[in-house]
Amino acid sequence: MVYLDSYYFAGKTALVRVDFNVPLKEENGSFKITDDTRLKAALPTLKKILKDGGNIVLMSHLGRPKNEGENEKEGKGENKFSLKHIVEYLKEHLNTEVKFVDDIASDKALEKSRNLKKGEILLLENVRFYKAETKTENPAHEEFAQKLARHGDVYVNDAFGTAHRKHASTATVAEFFERKNIVCGYVMQQELDNAHKVLENPERPFVAIMGGAKISDKIMVIEKLLDKVDALIIGGGMAYTFFKAQGGKIGSSLVEEDKLELAIELLKKAEEKNVKIYLPKDSIAANKFDNNATTKLVNNTEIPDGFMGLDIGKEAQEEFSTVLKSAKTIMWNGPMGVFEMSNFAEGTKKIAEAVIEATQKGAYSLIGGGDSAAAINQMNAGDKVSYVSTGGGALLEYLEGKELPGVTALEG
Repeated sequence: MVYLDSYYFAGKTALVRVDFNVPLKEENGSFKITDDTRLKAALPTLKKILKDGGNIVLMSHLGRPKNEGENEKEGKGENKFSLKHIVEYLKEHLNTEVKFVDDIASDKALEKSRNLKKGEILLLENVRFYKAETKTENPAHEEFAQKLARHGDVYVNDAFGTAHRKHASTATVAEFFERKNIVCGYVMQQELDNAHKVLENPERPFVAIMGGAKISDKIMVIEKLLDKVDALIIGGGMAYTFFKAQGGKIGSSLVEEDKLELAIELLKKAEEKNVKIYLPKDSIAANKFDNNATTKLVNNTEIPDGFMGLDIGKEAQEEFSTVLKSAKTIMWNGPMGVFEMSNFAEGTKKIAEAVIEATQKGAYSLIGGGDSAAAINQMNAGDKVSYVSTGGGALLEYLEGKELPGVTALEG
């Protein structure tokens, strides 16, 4: 794999796949960035290219446009998914001219990229406005990738968050560059390096925390982790499937009825592999899915009818925190409760505090994107853990041992 620091970009135009899939909020007819984590992560790669004396053509997706591909020739789509809302941010943080083009596969767009002056940037419109970006079976897919490739002398992939997708801009485009001109960006490199730290030779005890709504979303990574970890903490909505599987009363809590046998199997596998599984002993339960609902602290095997568990309780918070504070390696993916509601965010915050404390004592901590990353970032504690991944689904698939097309394209 060719890494950024070993490549000199002077006099070249770098076509860079970034992950600018950031949340936007509409205010008075304009759209504001509400979380710039992914944008900030990409800046070092872009600054390195500019410092070398190169030009940059940026491509990314943003959201999931409903009218994807309807205006395939024009490349135009819904305003709220347009990357033009990112232009001013880039100008401010890179202190250079940033141009924008919406018809990204056209000769007009190509002319703009070829006429870039030293140190200038061209931002291409949302690649997902083109059906051929995501539809690999579409005959136009390879042609679209080839048109994208015309924009640069060298291809840099710095979008680990989309590396699990075999899309035109994340994988197929690399087929139209010489091997020596396919480069791994800093974000991609950091994500892979940090994933390797927990997968290859973790310092022990190694504790993984899995949260979120469903076992089905995390089953593969849980099974993989049972071969790696010393202890596994399970929280969030998925925990109630385990309790019902063991004969507990869970009220109207979230449950996957078709995964009850699987939950028992996972507990048995953990026991066979000598992995300690920690399930929350208590919950903050509510009489409805609402931040202002009536709540009570309940035992997780005795949740009354009409109540649902929406956060881990005090006893669970204390037990989980104690386990984490003695860990030497921590991997966290998924919240402990309905984190977006303030009255059910305490469990996730307590876990975050325990992870931070363990890190300060010398543990290595990998925060696996999503609400786990949101919790750390809301506490302004990104620099108090070892690494906050922007990868989300890509990281989970990598931890599962799946091949990531975006990574394979870099390896050649």
